[in-house]
Formats: sequence, C-alpha cells, structure tokens
Amino acid sequence: MTSSQRGGWGGGGGRWLVWTGRAILWALIIVIVVNGVRAPFERFSQGDTKTTTAAEPTDSEFPVTQAAAFANQFAAVYLNYDASNAQQRAERLRPFLPQGADDQFGWNGYGRMTAGSIQFSGIKVNGDHDAVVTVSYQSGGERGLLSVPVYYDQGHFVVSAQPGLLPAPAIAGLPQPADPARDGATEAELRPQIEGFFKAFASGDPVDLQRYVASGVTINGFNGEFTLAKLDQLIVPEGAANSREVTAVVVWAISSNGSDAVSTSGENDPSVQPGGLEQAYTLSMEKQGGKWFVQQVQGASRSVG
Repeated sequence: MTSSQRGGWGGGGGRWLVWTGRAILWALIIVIVVNGVRAPFERFSQGDTKTTTAAEPTDSEFPVTQAAAFANQFAAVYLNYDASNAQQRAERLRPFLPQGADDQFGWNGYGRMTAGSIQFSGIKVNGDHDAVVTVSYQSGGERGLLSVPVYYDQGHFVVSAQPGLLPAPAIAGLPQPADPARDGATEAELRPQIEGFFKAFASGDPVDLQRYVASGVTINGFNGEFTLAKLDQLIVPEGAANSREVTAVVVWAISSNGSDAVSTSGENDPSVQPGGLEQAYTLSMEKQGGKWFVQQVQGASRSVG
C-alpha cells in the first residue's frame, strides 16, 4: 500500500470520525441544557403542589358532620324568637355562644319569627379550626339560607361570629315535555284492571293483590292506611303488544289524624273529613294469557322535552 493511498484513506476516515464525534458532543450538550432548564420548573411546580395541598384541609382534619349538626341546632334556636318569651330564647342560645356574647346575639327583643325545615346546605372549611356552615330554612312561605361561622377545638364547637341571612336560590324553570302518542284502546282495556289493582294495593290484602299482579311477582300494599278515592288519569303510550309502561294518577283518601276526637263544628267540619291526596305512579304491565297484570309499581318519573 503506497503512502498516497494511506493518506487518502486516513483523510476520509478522519473526517467521518470527527463529524460523528461532533454530533455526539452536541447531543450531550443539548441533553444537559434541556435537563438544566427543566429541573427548576419541576422543583417549582412540585413546591406549588405541596403548598396547595397543605393549605386545603381535608374532612378528616375538620369534623364536617359534627359542625353541620351544631349549626343546624343553633339555627333552630336563632331563627325562632318571640318578644313574649325572650328569656327562653336566651337560655337556649347559651350553649352555642362564646363567653361574654350578647345573650340574644343581635336580636333587639321585639317581634316574632318562626322558622323550620332546617337542613345542612354546605360548608366552607377555612382551616383546622374554622369553617362557615350554611343551612337552609323555611319561614312562612319563604325559603332562605343562614351562614353560620363556627370555631372547633378538641371536640368542641362555638359560633364564632354573627351569622348572616342569605336568599335561597330561585326555583328551577321546568320545561314542558312533549305529549306521548297514546293508545286509547289499551287505556280502555287496562282501566278496570288498574283500578282494581289500586284498591287492592290500598287494602294490602295479599290474596286480592295477587289477582292483579304478574305470576311470580310479590307486591306489598298499604294495609288499609289509605283507600282509593278514584283513578283520575291513565296514560298508556303506544308500544309492544304484550308489555307497556303506563302512568296512573290516583287520589288517595286519607283519614285525618285524631279523627276519633269529637268535632264541635258538626259533620261538615273539613278538619275531620278524609283528606284527598293526588299521587302519580308508573306501572310496568305485562300481558299473560290474554290478560294484563302488574309487573312493578313505583313513583312516576317525568320525561323532560
């Protein structure tokens, strides 16, 4: 092999090795730079995550259920006052208030308010010891909310500041559903059977009920607590020949509480007459041997259009 041949080979091979080495070197530099830039961001984001978690207490750190019960009891006293018996309210408020607080906690001692239907609505936990509990209530024909700040320490609660009355959310707008295509012939066929079923459903007689219930199905009735005043509506949509989901609206006759008491107003006293309560049901009907039977009865649902 001549010297010129060795020179040619050495030059070409040398350049290839040099470029390969440079490519590897640049790749290493890029990896180092990227990792160097990414590391601070990762440490920064991890630091933020730890801080956020520590700043938001969990239910296990603050007893939400007990706080809700405490606020409900407080609201039942706070939202009911009567100037003719102010001292009773003060005595009932005492177990909820911090030492030195005004015994009426802001009420001026005049007027009257009655509230009920008090329920836990929500809570905002601000730390291991502080929270604001919101309860809902009804007074007369109005609904409202009461925001109750509470302090917790070692199993004990106290109302930590004046509560705040808030308006309840407005009722939802209800879309009107489209009327179903009704099967008038099947409605006429089913009406006597369903009317008989509801009479038996009210009495609770298992033998009588079984005349209207599908084979292998057991349905328990009311044991005479109600009686059927009337089957008001029956809606049978078009569908399969041997099974339907139908809606029945019935009126239950309900004996008045304390109806054994003697009325001084005569037989026409509305307070001692049986009450009528309209109720809606969905019945799953099944045809067996040419006759319709009830497969299932449940409260009616509403399809929204």
